[in-house]
Amino acid sequence: MHAVVRRYTGVSALIDEMNRRQGEVSEVLSSIEGFTAYYAVRDGDALTTFTVCEDEAGTDESNAVAAEWVRDNLPTLTVSAPQVSGGDVFLSVTG
Repeated sequence: MHAVVRRYTGVSALIDEMNRRQGEVSEVLSSIEGFTAYYAVRDGDALTTFTVCEDEAGTDESNAVAAEWVRDNLPTLTVSAPQVSGGDVFLSVTG
């Protein structure tokens, strides 16, 4: 498995729009081949997202899909490029 973390700041409008359109966001991300999981965490006006896919090709595609979704759905919103980090998942614990 491969995971990618994106950290955005100053994006209250993006968070609100993602919250309002959760079904659409879920549909777009789950269409990625090898998609496993996605989490979005709000911290004030900051947003951290976690995407897990079977391989790096999937997380690379998720980065492109996320950027495209923001461009297409929030054309008047200026969103700075997020901090992005990723790597191979070596431990997974679920409840």
